[in-house]
Amino acid sequence: MTKCLTVEVGPTDVQGETRIRRSVLSAKRLMSSPDDDIKTLYDVVNHSVKVRPNLNAIGYRKVVKIVEEEKEITKIVGGEEVKEKKTWKFFKMSGYHWLTYKDAKQVIDSIGCGLRKFGINPKDKMTVFGATSANWLLVAHGAFTQSITIVTAYDTLGEDGLLHSMNEAEVASAYTNADLLNTIKNVAGKCPTLKKVIYDGEAKPADVIALQEAHPHLELITLEELKQLGVDNPVEPTPPAAKDYCCIMYTSGSTGNPKGVLLTHGNLVAAIGGVNKMLTKYVHEGDVLLAYLPLAHVLEFLVENVCLFWGVTLGYGTVRTLTDASVRECQGDIKELRPTLMTGVPAVWETIRKGVLAQVNQGSPLVQKIFHAALNAKAWCLDRKLGALTGIFDTVVFNKVKQQTGGRLRFALSGGAPISQETQRFLSTALCPILQGYGMTESCGMCAILTPDVFNYNRVGSPVPCTEVKLVDVPDAGYFSTDLPRPRGEVCIRGPSITAGYFKNPEETSATLTADRWLKTGDIGEWHPDGTISIIDRKKNLVKLSHGEYIALEKLESVYKSTAYCNNICVYADSMQSKPVALVVASEPRILELAKAKGIASKDFAVLCQDKVIVKAVLDACLATAKRAGLKPAEMLQGVYLESEEWTAQGGLLTAAQKLKRKEINQAYVSQIKALYA
Repeated sequence: MTKCLTVEVGPTDVQGETRIRRSVLSAKRLMSSPDDDIKTLYDVVNHSVKVRPNLNAIGYRKVVKIVEEEKEITKIVGGEEVKEKKTWKFFKMSGYHWLTYKDAKQVIDSIGCGLRKFGINPKDKMTVFGATSANWLLVAHGAFTQSITIVTAYDTLGEDGLLHSMNEAEVASAYTNADLLNTIKNVAGKCPTLKKVIYDGEAKPADVIALQEAHPHLELITLEELKQLGVDNPVEPTPPAAKDYCCIMYTSGSTGNPKGVLLTHGNLVAAIGGVNKMLTKYVHEGDVLLAYLPLAHVLEFLVENVCLFWGVTLGYGTVRTLTDASVRECQGDIKELRPTLMTGVPAVWETIRKGVLAQVNQGSPLVQKIFHAALNAKAWCLDRKLGALTGIFDTVVFNKVKQQTGGRLRFALSGGAPISQETQRFLSTALCPILQGYGMTESCGMCAILTPDVFNYNRVGSPVPCTEVKLVDVPDAGYFSTDLPRPRGEVCIRGPSITAGYFKNPEETSATLTADRWLKTGDIGEWHPDGTISIIDRKKNLVKLSHGEYIALEKLESVYKSTAYCNNICVYADSMQSKPVALVVASEPRILELAKAKGIASKDFAVLCQDKVIVKAVLDACLATAKRAGLKPAEMLQGVYLESEEWTAQGGLLTAAQKLKRKEINQAYVSQIKALYA
């Protein structure tokens, strides 16, 4: 009989929902901490400093020099090939520099003291707007030593989203990177509460001068100066309480302004406790994690803080320097660090898979045949739990693949969006097990984890021991808790890791959290007999792409429909892909004009809608519209299909109110959509 990883608790007769399920590891009481002495993230660092002061905690690389290479590229202008030269920048990086836990604690304390001397006080809120780095984490923990709340914003959020978060939180200070000072300059005049700016890195003198001249009231200081200020002016810590806000984490704002998710120290510590309870037996002190995902994303923020508790060494990398292809005269971050653990979003794993396949395809037909035969044979063994028989495949074939990530990778965690089974299976066979996690900002990043001993595909695992889960009927979508053989419904979660709500947004809070503190995720899940769960749908027309970003289909349609060539449009997005595509009902007069301008003789509208030159011109026009509207990269169309026939209510593709029947349209154009993603 299959061992079940969950237990049912609570009432047995509630209509319209499943019974509540908890992990067997927390059947009687949900986890609220990994240790009795740990109540806050401040305690997490102190715990590891006490237990392992001389173990490497944090590693980072420095840019030794920038290498410029000139390459000739070919562009098509007016239907003709034009060659032009372009300069590409590459980086020569140093080896890793290490801070022990004791060293890191000294830096954190100096930052905390520096913040106080700089005029930032307990319970103040400070924007953290920068790329993932050792300094990002050190500044955050420096703030925590003085009970300062950080307000996180993606470094790619854009000025409007950043300004919204700063004004809503009424921040008086901001930490940023030197190369983002221009963004700060552009928003500072619209944020009346902002008084102080801290930045790290080598800033261009002109950028500093421009910021100071535009906003002479701002106090500007470098991170190194702040650290020294703290060393010269020590103050006692002001430790936070579990109920104090650790951070206000702003989402990417796919349906309007970003929402600020309120996360207390207690929320984060409960999440650490739950993850620790599930995964600690698979992690060893001395393990090394490659840290490169955005720290403004809750998944990376949680994982890095779990690692601080475990004693797992964090080695920082950047997207620009991860692989050998993006650096010169040195190894990329992955090979230099040789991590044993790694996190990633599906787009990262897809890139790695495609890179491996590209190398395989450069080999002879015999080499390709051997690789794929070994891949299928090893996968067959793993599916039947015959891992002991797979060593020969690694020795002969896959060790070369493993060397691409340093040769030591044992486990990897995929989160942020669903990973395709094809990619998960490929990399779990050729590289290491790719586990799945499921969560959201509102749950501190983790609701469920697929552990190695129950590895499977299309599952996000069983509930983390700090949460309990139930599925609630969604009649409109045809999902019911009574469905057989597997109950289905909207995933609702509750526990000490769940947010108290959204900052200054009671409407969204009441729409998302029930009176008895259940978080309505909007995701449709189904239970499996072993107590694991699969996410099979999304309640609303919000789609999470492979990078982990949500896009709102109706919003995009309202933008793209304004393009001259579009009479109607239906945007489609696949969560396994990084961008959406669109089905466009084309405007015949405009298309005929376009054909004439392009010198295309045909006047057959249906034929023109299939012409590659016409299709590309319409796509370019749509993208130009998107840029003018300020859409984000993830909202840019990957491709379009042009339809010459109007959609009508009579034809079953529109409602009586002329609204799209999305499901019917998608079903009618399955092959066209598939071709757009090919």
